[in-house]
Formats: sequence, structure tokens, C-alpha cells
Amino acid sequence: MLFADALTLDAPRRTADGYMAVRAKAARTGTYQYLGSEIDPQNAHGLRDAGLVHVLRDDAAVFDSKSAHSFIGKPITDNHPSVAVNAANWRDHARGVVMGAMRDGEYLAFDLLLTDGDTINAVDAGKRELSNGYAADLQFGDFTGPGGVKCVAKQISITGNHVAIVDKGRAGASCAITDSVAMCDANPAAVAAFTPPHGDKPMKTLTIDGLRVPNVSDEAEAAILKLQADGAKLTTDLATSQASVAALTTSVATKDAEIATLKQQVADAAMTPAKLRDAAKAYALTCDKAKALGVQFAQDADEATIKRAVVDAKLGDRAKGWTDDQVSISFDTLTVDAKPADPLRTALTDGLRQPVNDAAVVSTLRAARYS
Repeated sequence: MLFADALTLDAPRRTADGYMAVRAKAARTGTYQYLGSEIDPQNAHGLRDAGLVHVLRDDAAVFDSKSAHSFIGKPITDNHPSVAVNAANWRDHARGVVMGAMRDGEYLAFDLLLTDGDTINAVDAGKRELSNGYAADLQFGDFTGPGGVKCVAKQISITGNHVAIVDKGRAGASCAITDSVAMCDANPAAVAAFTPPHGDKPMKTLTIDGLRVPNVSDEAEAAILKLQADGAKLTTDLATSQASVAALTTSVATKDAEIATLKQQVADAAMTPAKLRDAAKAYALTCDKAKALGVQFAQDADEATIKRAVVDAKLGDRAKGWTDDQVSISFDTLTVDAKPADPLRTALTDGLRQPVNDAAVVSTLRAARYS
């Protein structure tokens, strides 16, 4: 399992060749906090969802001779590389070498030799925090650290891989020291063995819905990306369907309004006795006005035809092409002073000239008498 701890640079010195030599003290033994998902990603020990947990690193692990000497000869890097350093990529990452390792009180100290000019200049400019990268196994169980801190696991079998020069605080996959507690940004489960065999391809880490998922193979990545694409398509299809439903709902509402309007128009246009009576009076008045102006028209002519006959008779070609509304306005103007004939007077006058035998005349007289 991959880990990264913070170190502190002592005052460096220069060699005759311009290299920088420095002794650095590692973070001392004690308890360290990790996310349960970092140390137990498969939830084999029920810790994946436990939040922050304590891991013990005791003297036996830190000062084990084999573990300490495993750092000797390992490269110094500028920031943590994305993969473990090995013979295949050493030339890409090495900026110096670890010359020695020894115990210094509560610390494991390293003698470091920086051989790259740019890295030395970065240290001179203030990039003075170190973070050593190493592999370690975890022994799960109930352990007690300094101060009675309960720990769910402890580190064993530490194997050094590199020492990284990092900026103050977190930098990429590094850790920072806060109150003597290393808080790791990286997921230690990202690499099963810190130094993979030569030529092995490192596993990818994907970010899914804001969560980093380690150990993702190419096949798994392809499957995840396909699922994400399918999910995005379903979301788009759902939005399209919802838009279609909204459009149909609007269309139905529009049609309902049109139907209601048409029903009201039909109701308004329905012929009633009162409307029939009013229409008959209006027609009779139009006929009387036309007759008063001496205009002849067919007995079965409708009101609009009668009005047009009057206007044509009075205005001639000037009224050619007029609409019914224009004709109606002109008719009203032309007949404003027209005096419709009095049915009773007409009947009486005609009666003096000839006997009243016509049933229509009799009917007219009766109507005039009782109106």
C-alpha cells in the first residue's frame, strides 16, 4: 500500500561541485489519520465508510533496519510522480539520491544529495518541505497509540521508494504535517505494490460524480464512460420528452380555448324569437326606405342587396367596388331623411281609388290598427 509522509529540511550545505547536501528528519512515530476508504477501499474490514480513522506507526516499523535501509540509494524527486519510480522511469524523475538513513532520537533521518540545478534553486527559493514515498503493509486490529489513541490498523514492512521535494502544505499526492499528524491527500490503495515490476502499466484513477475511484483498468474505464454516456443520453431524452409533453399540454389548452370560443359564438348566433322579430323590423325598414327613394328591387332580395341597389341608383359608378360595410354606411346617409310609407295611409288612399278586395291589404290594415 502506498503512503507519503512529510519531512522537514535542516539547513542545507553546498558541495564543491555545487550539489546540495542536507539531512532531513522524517515524521516521528505515532498515530496518523486516514480515511477509511483509503486503507480499506474494498471494505474487507468494514472501514470504507468509517470516515477518519487512526493508523499506528510504531518504533518497530519505523526503525526496522531493513525498512530504514530500503530508502538508501532511492531517488529524490521534484514533487511526487504519478507512478512509482523504477528503472524504467528513473531518468525522468530523479533529481538526487538518498545517501544514508539513521535513527535520530524519535525520528528517522536521511542524508540527501540534490544534484539537479533547477531543484536546488527551488529549495533556495523556499520549496523546503519533503515528503517520502514508501510502500507498507497494513495489519488490521485493535491497537493503542501514544496518548491512548485507538487505532484500527498499524503499518508494517515499510519499503522506501523515493523522497519528494514539495511546496509548503499539500502538493498533488503529498502530505502535510499539521500538529504532528500526517493528512494524506492521495488514496494509498491506488497502487497495490509501490514499486511495480518493470514494464507494468499503472492503474488509472477516475473521478466519478466528484469521487476519486482508484485501480481502474482500461476495460472498466470504457464501461464506466459508456454508462456515463448512456446516463447523459437518458437525461437528454427525458428532457426532450418533458418538453414534448409541455408542448402538447399547451396545444390542448389552446384547442380547448378555441372550442369554448366557438361554442360561445354559436350560442350568440343562435336565432331566437326576439332576434327574428328585430331582423324582420330591420328588413321592413330597409325596404320602406328604398321605396321612399323610388328604388325598385326584387321581392326576394335580401337586405344587403336592397341597400346596394339604393346606393348604385344614387351614386352610380362612384360606389363601384365598395364593400358591404361601405354600402351600409352610404345607405344610412342617403336615407337619413327618407320617410317610410304609412301602411294605414297607403291602404286608405288606395281604398278610395278601388275596392279593397286584396287579402294582403286587409291584413296590413288590421296590423296597423292594432299595432
